[in-house]
Amino acid sequence: MNKPFKLTIHNHIAELVFDKPPVNAFTSQGWADIAAEIEALGKNDDVHVIIIAAEGRGFCAGVDIKELQADSGLITKVNKGNYDTFKAIHLNPKPVIVAVHGFVLGGGIGISGAADIIVASECATFAVPEVDRGAMGGGAHLQRMFPVQKVRYMYFTGEAIDAQEAYRLGAVERVVPREQLMDTAREIAAKIAEKSPVMISLAKEALTGIEDGNLEDKYRWEQGFTLEAYSNKDSQEARDAFVEKRDANFRK
Repeated sequence: MNKPFKLTIHNHIAELVFDKPPVNAFTSQGWADIAAEIEALGKNDDVHVIIIAAEGRGFCAGVDIKELQADSGLITKVNKGNYDTFKAIHLNPKPVIVAVHGFVLGGGIGISGAADIIVASECATFAVPEVDRGAMGGGAHLQRMFPVQKVRYMYFTGEAIDAQEAYRLGAVERVVPREQLMDTAREIAAKIAEKSPVMISLAKEALTGIEDGNLEDKYRWEQGFTLEAYSNKDSQEARDAFVEKRDANFRK
């Protein structure tokens, strides 16, 4: 089976580009493949910096809801793929730059929140529609990007914020036109790639170590509530409604 991304390495910069039409929503196996590749890049001595970007209408729509709607038992495998991907980014010895455009949803938030630097196109929007999909997750990574009350508003309502608001709140380093997105990410990556890889690796480990709390433990906590959610029939109804493109009918 084809992996849902393309990979190039040039001048010590790896570019992992999602390419899973139509919306870069990944299956459980797709998430496992992404996690394995990012972890491998971290061990590749020829790679000093990693850029994660995407082709298509948006950066990432998260998990493949159709797969879970057909077999909710896959949620454990999906959870592991998400956890491993975000951990591979956050604890990677190499700096990870995320270049986002269009929608950044669910797992796309996890990737962005785990990264070191975010560059966004003017068309980028950030949202966590988990509650409307019958799941949990993403809050720990969203809270690494935005203040607590903003996170709760976004989580409870499912409403998106745009790139300029994300920039105002400090999550995004730069907001640029779509056609300048990759050049901007490469410019930042090149500045880092010129430095001592040993010093940069030590710097990233040091900075990760002084963060408040443990991101991986926080996300693991959230994932337990996803499993609890999946035991409730409202969760299946939310997925059915999404796939069938109708309003959900929850019990009153």
